[in-house]
Amino acid sequence: MDLLQPALGLFFISLLIFIIVFLILKKFAWKPILSTLKEREDSITDSIATAERVKEEMAQMKAEHEHVLAEAKAERSLILKEAKEAKEKIISEAKAQAQAEAKKIIQDASVAIENQKMAALTEVKNQVGTLVIEVAEKVLRKELSDKQNQEAYIKQLAQEIKMN
Repeated sequence: MDLLQPALGLFFISLLIFIIVFLILKKFAWKPILSTLKEREDSITDSIATAERVKEEMAQMKAEHEHVLAEAKAERSLILKEAKEAKEKIISEAKAQAQAEAKKIIQDASVAIENQKMAALTEVKNQVGTLVIEVAEKVLRKELSDKQNQEAYIKQLAQEIKMN
């Protein structure tokens, strides 16, 4: 049973050693340990605060990035729309100009054809007139070369005049 009950002297010596070690530790080690623990706690708190601040900044940067990306997409859409409108305008202007030029060319060609037609008709009329005169001259020479034929022709003309 002696083993289960501690000796009173041993108990006091252990208690005295504990109190001395406690006082030495309190005087020399306790404050540096607590200050180190406090510094560590402050460092961890600062790190957590910094992490939270960085997290908020990252969220803000992400929002700004998304905003800039949305603006870029909108600007791209606007530029594409303006380019498409410019293309359509240029195409329609080119078509209108081509149609106007085609009409002008057709009108000029029609006028030229009409002028050439009139010139050709005038030339044909002149040639026909010349041929008619030549033929009439030859016919009249032949008809009027004979005196008897001339008198017969004059009588015929006189009769035709009387009938009219």
